[in-house]
Amino acid sequence: MAKGKSQSKRPAKKLIHKYILEIRDEDTFEKKLDLRLSRLNVLTLLGTATIAIVSIMLLLIVYTPLREKLLGYRYVSLSRQAVEANFVSDSLAKELKLKSEYLANIKRILKGTVGNEDEIGAGKDQLSTTQVSMEQAASERYQNIQISRSKEDSLLRTEIESEEKFNLNFSKGETSSGVLVNVSSTLFFIPLKGLVTDTFNFRTKHYGIDIAAPENEAIKATLDGTVIFANWTSETGFIIGIQHNNNLMSIYKHNSILLKEVGNKVKAGEVVAVVGSSGDLSTGPHLHFELWSNGNPLNPANYMVF
Repeated sequence: MAKGKSQSKRPAKKLIHKYILEIRDEDTFEKKLDLRLSRLNVLTLLGTATIAIVSIMLLLIVYTPLREKLLGYRYVSLSRQAVEANFVSDSLAKELKLKSEYLANIKRILKGTVGNEDEIGAGKDQLSTTQVSMEQAASERYQNIQISRSKEDSLLRTEIESEEKFNLNFSKGETSSGVLVNVSSTLFFIPLKGLVTDTFNFRTKHYGIDIAAPENEAIKATLDGTVIFANWTSETGFIIGIQHNNNLMSIYKHNSILLKEVGNKVKAGEVVAVVGSSGDLSTGPHLHFELWSNGNPLNPANYMVF
């Protein structure tokens, strides 16, 4: 029994048993350092050092860019960045599509290729069919409603109609597509005084008017706006396009010189170009002037006297 107890105490005694670690000079055997150690001391030192090293490594990984070198963290970070980039690319794609459509529309306007009559006629037919079906549905829904006009209502209608007969402040211009655009509050500046040699004709795709004038005459902006196009084409020569408020745009073609650049702000009546005869389609010094509203050509003669 006593032998068993002595054997069980041996491991514990070994842990606390002291050893002397001496460091001596190899040549003179002079003692430089001696340490009294036990196995427990060594294990404690090793454990403390291991914990300290692991803690330092964790701090470096968490609070320094070293964490990006880890495969797992890099995968999560790249996934998050990929999702964000996907959202950004979708937004940019939508914006690019809108800008491309806008620029394509401007190019068609400047080149005079706005579309043929068949496409416009088909659009009108589809619009008319939809409108008729909506009117039929509305009439079926409200056919049982009885509406009677009172005497006061009739008198009010008569009074308003009589006033509108002599109202000269309300003018409307009709576009080629049949859309009415109210421009009564817009005061246009005549871009060039001269002889009108060709008028607006949608059937022949002549979306403006031609004004003959002496060469080197000044061409002026019809409204305040921003120059969005200033370039040269083989067909119509030097062209300048100005974007105005209320989605109005004016185009000036066959110029000899352009005096404004893209992005310039102009005022109504400010000189923007000089009369010329540039372009293959020109037959002499003149200005081809176009007026557009929401992508539809307007007849400039309806709004100003040349």
